Amino acid sequence: MRQKLPPLNALRVFEVAARAGSYSAAARELNLTHGAVSRHIAILEDWLGQPLFVREGQSMVASSHARALAREISAAFDHIADAAERYGKNPHMKVIRVSAPTTVAMRWLIPRLADFAAIRPDVDVRVSTATSTEQEIKGSFDVAIRRYLPAGDEYQWWQLFREHNTVIASPQLLARTGITQVEQLAAQTWLTSETRPGDWEAWTEAVGHPTLRPTRSMRFGHFFVTLQAVVDGLGFAIGPFPTLDYDVAAGRVQQPFPELTTTGATCYALVPLHADKPVHVREFLEWLRANSA
Repeated sequence: MRQKLPPLNALRVFEVAARAGSYSAAARELNLTHGAVSRHIAILEDWLGQPLFVREGQSMVASSHARALAREISAAFDHIADAAERYGKNPHMKVIRVSAPTTVAMRWLIPRLADFAAIRPDVDVRVSTATSTEQEIKGSFDVAIRRYLPAGDEYQWWQLFREHNTVIASPQLLARTGITQVEQLAAQTWLTSETRPGDWEAWTEAVGHPTLRPTRSMRFGHFFVTLQAVVDGLGFAIGPFPTLDYDVAAGRVQQPFPELTTTGATCYALVPLHADKPVHVREFLEWLRANSA
């Protein structure tokens, strides 16, 4: 059954206006007049039966529900553009879309992509990221990497690797503090992430020091920010491996107690069951399997 859609031109103007933050910014981006943007928004508001923008001072600003709608529309436009590129007239364009948690993408996947590019230089691998707080898989992709298995039977999946966690620090900080015993960590700064609560407590419990606490701590929103703080020598943190193997190899971080670990998350590869899987996608999946072994 064909669904009745809102006016597509008005949707496009609305998405830009909500993203850009004002009618004037949207007019500049779309090369339209301010009045034309206003008319398109009015058409969409009339179709939806509710206002989308409110006046703040001299500007028209998207309401909270309008911003939520704009995010959905933006994702839909991205999906349409991606489909047009994949199934359009350019048969030589081979694209693989990968969705992964930010830290896994930055620290595990991207450092390895040069190897795949050497095998298939004609394939364009596009990586999008998701934070660990996002419990719903969104967007279009050929393969997703997640630290959980979604409910339902929409995906073929396999385990990429099981993380283990241990203490990490910069080489400079380790040289400066001379840490050789777990007890010495009490005199140091512990770095934590809001998205990974309890990592330190789980580790100290596992290594037989459940009451060990730091003299000072620093907290960050996401682990990839915490990792940068580690590299900059701000303190010690709990890091996942093999996710950070390349950082150790590059000398960015070190493990003062590599044999003292706790079990971390399991990373899975997810492939939509009914999606098109051309040869270059199948080759990437085999490469991914080989790199996770």
